[in-house]
Amino acid sequence: MKLTIYDVAEKAGVSIATVSKVLNNTGRISNKTRNRVMEIMQELEYQPSTVASALTGKKTFTIGVLVPDISNPFFAEVARALENSARETGYAIILCSTDYQREREQDYLELLLKKQVDGIIIATEPKGWKVLNKLQSKSIPLLMFSIDHPSFASHVVTTDDVRGGYLAGRYLLDKGHTKVAVIAELNRASGLLRLQGFKHSLADEGINLDENDVVYSKSKIEEAKAAARQILKLEVKPTAVFASTDLIAAIFINEARKAKVAIPNDISVIGFDNTIHAELADPGLTTIAQPIEELAQYAIQKLLLSIGNPDMPGHRIMLAPELVERHSVRDLN
Repeated sequence: MKLTIYDVAEKAGVSIATVSKVLNNTGRISNKTRNRVMEIMQELEYQPSTVASALTGKKTFTIGVLVPDISNPFFAEVARALENSARETGYAIILCSTDYQREREQDYLELLLKKQVDGIIIATEPKGWKVLNKLQSKSIPLLMFSIDHPSFASHVVTTDDVRGGYLAGRYLLDKGHTKVAVIAELNRASGLLRLQGFKHSLADEGINLDENDVVYSKSKIEEAKAAARQILKLEVKPTAVFASTDLIAAIFINEARKAKVAIPNDISVIGFDNTIHAELADPGLTTIAQPIEELAQYAIQKLLLSIGNPDMPGHRIMLAPELVERHSVRDLN
């Protein structure tokens, strides 16, 4: 049977009001009494109800986090980094993976409202901005993580995806690659921004990327496999491929191996994110690294500021990506 505040009060020999004051850090209570109540709560392993705290207008010290696909290593690493940063401030996270589905996204947002979370971090591409406007109307502090939208006023913490795409293209050009292809993530704006930056780097050298050399794919295994095969079946193959996520890049390397195409001797590959896939790939994947730990720290920091001051204006933080060189790109010079 779950312990209640009444059990703590009885064991400590104090009133329920006194236990409540200790829990909420209110009222005048002697240090001796406060320490006594805290010792009893620890002894009984008493956990105060977050819902009850919410009903009394107190914080629940929980943050909701929406990600599109927890099986994607990037979002798994993001979730871990957010959890670590939240724990340092005394908060816990409730993680929700939407699998890119509108109905599931809406269900989870409703769930987070019922759970009385203090704030929500959204890393999905929302299928309906009306839902988010509804959250804002309820004064729920929100933060957009790795996504942005000009019509929505909230904190935004993201990576400069255009810059990252440019770095990838510039690196391949410096290695002598001019016949290139791209597998761009279809279901996130970041994938298109990375493609945009990549095209800019080629344009600086007077090279136009042929649309036939751009394949679109979700960052999911089966779709990424199909995209890889599409490129590998080209009569005139590219000397290098830019994949807009490490997951897509790792799958391309695997499909190339099945097709007896050597990486990087036949085709070079560069990814984006610098997740565990980049380290485990064979050969090691050269990639554009997102500063995941820093992104998470800024996200938690900004959201907590909003929780403390719901009327504060939203700020946009954009961090610079960096190239991490491994062994998946051949130097043609």
